[in-house]
Amino acid sequence: MKELRLMKGNEALAEAAIRAGADAYFGYPITPQSEVIEYLMTENPVERTGMVVLQAESEVAAINMVYGAAGCGKKAMTSSSSPGISLKMEGISYIAGAELPCLIVNVVRGGPGLGTIQPSQSDYFQAVKGGGHGDYKLLVLAPATVQETVDFVKLGFDLAFKYRNPVMILSDGIIGQMMEKVELFEQVPRSTEQPEWATVGKKPGRDHVVVTSLQLQSEEQEKVNLRLQAKYRVIEKNEIRYETYLTDDAEYLFVSFGSAARITRKAMEMARAKGIKVGLLRPQTLFPYPYEAIKKLADQVKGILTVEMNAGQMVEDVRLAVNGKVKVEHFGRFGGMIPNPDEILNALEQKIIGG
Repeated sequence: MKELRLMKGNEALAEAAIRAGADAYFGYPITPQSEVIEYLMTENPVERTGMVVLQAESEVAAINMVYGAAGCGKKAMTSSSSPGISLKMEGISYIAGAELPCLIVNVVRGGPGLGTIQPSQSDYFQAVKGGGHGDYKLLVLAPATVQETVDFVKLGFDLAFKYRNPVMILSDGIIGQMMEKVELFEQVPRSTEQPEWATVGKKPGRDHVVVTSLQLQSEEQEKVNLRLQAKYRVIEKNEIRYETYLTDDAEYLFVSFGSAARITRKAMEMARAKGIKVGLLRPQTLFPYPYEAIKKLADQVKGILTVEMNAGQMVEDVRLAVNGKVKVEHFGRFGGMIPNPDEILNALEQKIIGG
């Protein structure tokens, strides 16, 4: 049965993984997401569901363990924080190239380099535009609450297996470290089914299965890429998720995701109290991105301000959606600094209304 708890974001995510019927977690500690593996070790899920939890010797080892488990058709996941995700990128590209499902969690810290352990959204490009090598895409989910983090674990596994594609949950130190009331879903039994594409050994009557991202012939590699691109177009058609707030009468629009959207919503309320009709669009999926929804609102509003905890990354996608119809500006704090509602409202007034 469903259960209400007060939980820290990282711990709620780990509990959700157990309840989602995950078969395996492979990871390596790094702040601000170390509570994920700490919680899993404490809960000892092998006793609860049979789920394997292993601290690998490095991030590179962890993602390649995920690759192996995913190749066997198992629900495998890993989590890390920005520099750790950078180390995993080669493996992520291999998994995408081999068309295997898995769940990857990035609790973003301020960068570049080792950076800070404070929250940031500076890995938007890395998550949405590729990060690793080759023409591939991750499905990217951006939670704004601890509850949404829990829900996105289950959704992430479902989407990963539906499309045989890696899914990333792009969180940050605010969501990972804060405590909120969450409703945990009922335990999902671990699956005993063996997908036909899984490498589980050749038995009588079963075709030989090869999982690889290596194609030495260019003609064959092009066929793989064409199949991947066709799959991404289907994902773009079917899996766009977003929320809007007070957009029906909006004359101006905020676009913001994740924890920055929570703060932006407060700025929207403050603006409304001053008589400024501003609404908010919050993408829940960063790939696929809600281009059409933003394009439609661009026909209605006089200007758009993106609010991000980075130097301006998502703003490029908003400008693509708007295609010059209205002014689009960015406001952000970065390096681990968090914007406050007064700064956001001031940026709206200075950059959009009075700019």
